[in-house]
Amino acid sequence: MTTQHVLVIGGSSGIGLATANLLAMQGYRVTIAGRDAEKLYRAQRDAPYPLDTVVVDATAHSQLPDVFADLGPLDHLILALGSGKGVGAFASLSVDEVRQGFEEKVFPHFNCAQAALPTLSATGSITFLSAITALTAMPGTSGIGAANAAIAGWVPTLAAEICPRRVNAVSPGVIDTPWWDFLDDHQKSGLFAEYAQKTPVRRVGSAQDVAEAIAFLVRNTFITGQNIVCDGGLSLGG
Repeated sequence: MTTQHVLVIGGSSGIGLATANLLAMQGYRVTIAGRDAEKLYRAQRDAPYPLDTVVVDATAHSQLPDVFADLGPLDHLILALGSGKGVGAFASLSVDEVRQGFEEKVFPHFNCAQAALPTLSATGSITFLSAITALTAMPGTSGIGAANAAIAGWVPTLAAEICPRRVNAVSPGVIDTPWWDFLDDHQKSGLFAEYAQKTPVRRVGSAQDVAEAIAFLVRNTFITGQNIVCDGGLSLGG
C-alpha cells in the first residue's frame, strides 16, 4: 500500500483507464481526468477499485495551473491522450489534419507536463504515451508518426532537465482499444487478424498489456529517459 497520488489524464477509457485500475489495485491513490464528465463518471462507477475524477481540458493551457493547484501534491503524472489524425498517404495528406493531430495530442501532453511541475514531487515521474509509428517506417503514418515522435523526443531531454524527477514514455503497437472504433466490427477483426500474423507474439495487444508497462515505469525509481516499446515485436519488421 502506498499513499502516492497518480493522475492519469486520458483516464476515462482504453489504456488510460486500464492503467488507472491497475495502479489503484496496487494501492496507489488514483485520479482520472478527461474532458467528458459522463465518461469519467461511468469509469469511476464501474471501476473495481476507488478512483477520483476531475474534468480537465488538456488543450486549455491557461486553465491548467489552477487545475493542478486544486489537485494538490502529485507523485506521478501519466499522459494517455491520443489522436487519430494524420493517417494516410503523404502525397494526399492534409496539413490541417496533421496540425489537428498535434493539437489533440502533442500540445496537450506539453501543456499538462509543464503545468504539473509546481506540484509534482521531486521524487515523482511523468510518463508519456507515444506509439511505434514514431519509430518504424510504416507507410501511411507520416503525420501521426511525427506527432508521436515529438512526444518521444521530449523524454531524454526532460529526464535530464527536470531531474531528479523521472521522465519516460511507452510506445504501444496495435492495441485493441476504442481508438479503433472508427472501423466497424468486420473491418476491425480483419485488421487485427492481419496485424496478429505480422506480430511475433501472434496477437494484437490489450490495454492491460500497455498498462503493465506504464505501471512498471511508475514503480521503478531507477529508470528515466527511456521509451519502452510495447508492441509484441511488431516493430522488428519480421
